[in-house]
Amino acid sequence: MADMGSKGVTAGKIASNVQKKLTRAQEKVLQKLGKADETKDEQFEQCVQNFNKQLTEGTRLQKDLRTYLASVKAMHEASKKLNECLQEVYEPDWPGRDEANKIAENNDLLWMDYHQKLVDQALLTMDTYLGQFPDIKSRIAKRGRKLVDYDSARHHYESLQTAKKKDEAKIAKAEEELIKAQKVFEEMNVDLQEELPSLWNSRVGFYVNTFQSIAGLEENFHKEMSKLNQNLNDVLVSLEKQQGSSTFAIKAQPSDNAPAKGNKSPSPPPDGSPAATPEIRVNHEPEPASGAAPGATIPKSPSQPAEASEVAGGTQPAAGAQEPGETAASEAASSSLPAVVVETFSATVNGAVEGGSGAGRPDLPPGFMFKVQAQHDYTATDTDELQLKAGDVVLVIPFQNPEEQDEGWLMGVKESDWNQHKELEKCRGVFPENFTERVQ
Repeated sequence: MADMGSKGVTAGKIASNVQKKLTRAQEKVLQKLGKADETKDEQFEQCVQNFNKQLTEGTRLQKDLRTYLASVKAMHEASKKLNECLQEVYEPDWPGRDEANKIAENNDLLWMDYHQKLVDQALLTMDTYLGQFPDIKSRIAKRGRKLVDYDSARHHYESLQTAKKKDEAKIAKAEEELIKAQKVFEEMNVDLQEELPSLWNSRVGFYVNTFQSIAGLEENFHKEMSKLNQNLNDVLVSLEKQQGSSTFAIKAQPSDNAPAKGNKSPSPPPDGSPAATPEIRVNHEPEPASGAAPGATIPKSPSQPAEASEVAGGTQPAAGAQEPGETAASEAASSSLPAVVVETFSATVNGAVEGGSGAGRPDLPPGFMFKVQAQHDYTATDTDELQLKAGDVVLVIPFQNPEEQDEGWLMGVKESDWNQHKELEKCRGVFPENFTERVQ
């Protein structure tokens, strides 16, 4: 009998819940159609908007904080491997080996301590802060349902009062249900009216504490790490002094002809190899002997084909020949101009030698010198740079103003962009030469 009673109570509760859902759905439809008025509280609605905004901001902060912690852990692993590499290459008979090993151990402990403190003082606090939102969100939704129940009971009571045939028993029951629904709604409403503004104001203190903790931990971490790095530097300086006879410096040697200028510094390729010193090629043609007669035949450079001198049906002089009186001027110009200017001028004049002369060919950009192919991806860091993917073919062209060319950088247009647009203004840009390899 007890089981039967229990089943009856359960069935009755289910039926009651179903009836409530139907009544709410009907009430919402009537409100949307404008056939029933809706109780509104603009102040509470503003509190709900603030709550949703606060929840969104907190969720984003939690996500970004987890990303930051993952980055700290990744840096810890990278630092650990780097120190392990140093320990492996450090010979047993070198001075300072024990100190270097101790520094590596302290480095590892410092990273672990930093990560753990970030978890304890920032992430766990963040999780606690967000832990209160689900319950309040559920109560806001429940308050909304109770408001619909209250409006429905109010409309039912009002309809019975305005009916032509009044049933006092039904009116009394409807009034009782209305009072009950109103009481339940107002209790929830009052609690949320107090909690939501308080929660909204608490965000300021939470953000301050969280970011102060992160900033303080990071500051202390870098101070301690700086001390370890200084100690390691002292150990290596001591090693260098004791093993001075075996020490040599690896430095990028600038070209003899290249001036020390340029605002851009080409980045090293992704494989970690040092940036190659750009090769500045100056095409000096042989000058006539001081005693040679004007118009005398001058031997061509081995790399210059005979056809290069037969421009426009053979009416132009050979590229290597100079008219009388021009030798001194050309010498002065080549000695006073930067190497990159000479290179650009030479490459433009000797287009046939460098890349097959782009002059007059619609399939190549004006001034085309040669082709290169990207060996590594390059991410542009300025609007005047080309974005390269490994395998991209670039058509190299001279700079409009040769003085703007920086050491180690070339001007060009990707072959795919040129074939598609045929417009230099939209497609051309500079790129680091050491990310590419000449192919033609």
